[in-house]
Amino acid sequence: MLSRGVNSAAQLSPAPIRTLDDCWNNIGVVGDQTCRELTRHIHCQNCPVYSAAAAQFLDRPIAPDYRREWTEHFAIDKQIATPAKISAVIFRVGGEWLGMPTQAFQEVAERRVMHTIPHRRQGVVLGIVNVRGEILICASIGKLLGLKSTAVVKRQLAVFGRLLVADWNGQRVAFPVDEVHGVHRFHAADLRGVPATVANSTISCATGVFPWRNFTVGYLDPDAMFTSLNRNLS
Repeated sequence: MLSRGVNSAAQLSPAPIRTLDDCWNNIGVVGDQTCRELTRHIHCQNCPVYSAAAAQFLDRPIAPDYRREWTEHFAIDKQIATPAKISAVIFRVGGEWLGMPTQAFQEVAERRVMHTIPHRRQGVVLGIVNVRGEILICASIGKLLGLKSTAVVKRQLAVFGRLLVADWNGQRVAFPVDEVHGVHRFHAADLRGVPATVANSTISCATGVFPWRNFTVGYLDPDAMFTSLNRNLS
């Protein structure tokens, strides 16, 4: 009976931890490559010594605090982020970054030849452009918002030049802009007060601003934009 008890206790005791022989770091492919087995196995990963070391590493006893640490980790309440619901296309006009709902735009096109309209050179309407066989009015967002581009801004910022084609309530208009970032999503709680550059303009079309990268983007209301544009067209 005593011998059985001793044998059972010995079976329950954890096996002593053997020192891992990492020969691959010394004489293997990571080391000086003097191992004679390399001529047969080519790489240490094909050697049975490497496989045995991997099995020894995986079969090692669990650390005393292992279960406790992972239990505490999974016991923490996970904070699930609410997906952003507002989608906007961000673009730049002069030195101002602006955004408008994604559904207001149909495409981003390259700059193309614009034909001026008589007696319309100094207003919001810049002219007309041909987009996929359709003649569209080309309007200036900068003039519509009262934004003034200076020579300093033009020298500091690279002008890439894009044409935003917008469609709102069946009215299609092309807006030339200096740069288009693309689609960006944000939360309604991120909207703040209207930027001074737009709020002080004669025609305010912004509902607020939101942070993006290191910039503040003015969020434009398409209803107000097209209402103001129609007043300039009449």
